[in-house]
Amino acid sequence: MNGKSATALLTVDEAADRLNTGVRFVRRLIAERRITFVHVGRHVRIREPALAAFIEINTVQPLRPRKVLRRAA
Repeated sequence: MNGKSATALLTVDEAADRLNTGVRFVRRLIAERRITFVHVGRHVRIREPALAAFIEINTVQPLRPRKVLRRAA
């Protein structure tokens, strides 16, 4: 492969499987331009790093627990 690193292109179905969602959700992400995608002819493909970046950007960190204040009875 010419020394270049090949990046796998995922179909919409494969991306939906990896996100554990429906195809409709992935198509909406594409329509709203919320994920980077590639046109291959009339087909749409998503690069694996783009899917990983989407997951990373949308990962929500847990809140730190607050100290519990107890009122004197």
